This record gives sequence, structure tokens and C-alpha cells, in this order.
Amino acid sequence: MQRKLVSSGSHLEPIIGFSRAVRVGDFISVAGTAPIGTDGKTDGVGDVYRQTVRCLEIVRKAIEDAGGSIEDVIRTRILVTDAKTWEEAARAHGEVFSDIRPATTVMEVPGFVDPDWLVEIEAEAICTPKN
Repeated sequence: MQRKLVSSGSHLEPIIGFSRAVRVGDFISVAGTAPIGTDGKTDGVGDVYRQTVRCLEIVRKAIEDAGGSIEDVIRTRILVTDAKTWEEAARAHGEVFSDIRPATTVMEVPGFVDPDWLVEIEAEAICTPKN
């Protein structure tokens, strides 16, 4: 089966040795996605909602670059550094996925590589033929 690697251009990809997304067959897996702005800096420092919006923008682009669409998402994981902020992350997630309704987990983690990151998003998609 063909394997397609998708890069977001993150400076961490070659250091860690990962791809933003990988597509094998109809399956797309999107790696933990941090709120990195186009300038390479954290987007929305201190703002969980804004950071989640940015993460989801990157996730959407990765899925599209892999040949899928956001409607193909079947699973997401929302990782936050403070469980008390889950509702702000969930609000941004709901703005994208309220009609799609993938299986979703929200969990608290102790932190990320960059202490300014308050949230990361992972996603999985199965691309189905469009009629």
C-alpha cells in the first residue's frame, strides 16, 4: 500500500523524525498538532480557545494535503495542560465538528515541548469515496 507523508513545515519535524500526517490507503493519521503560527511562534499565547482554533486549522490543512477532507475525520484527541480549560478547547472543536461528530477524547497532560502551548490536537480520518 502506498504511504504518503505530509509536512506542515514545522521545524520540529526533522528533529523528531515525524510527519504532520501520514496517509496509508484510505486512512489518515494526524500527529499531535500544536498551535504554531505561520511565523513559527505560538499563536494565541495564554488563550486556549485561539490555540485550539489554530491547531484545527493545521489539522484541516494536513488532512486536505493528504487528499481527505475534514468530514472524513472519525477520531480526535484534545490534550490540554489544564482540565479547567477544556470547555474553551471543546467550543473551538465543536465549531468544526458539531455536524461530523467524531469519537473524541479530552484529556489533561502535564505539559508540552513548548510551555506556551496549552493544547494539542490529534486526528484520524478514513477517506470515503464521494458520490
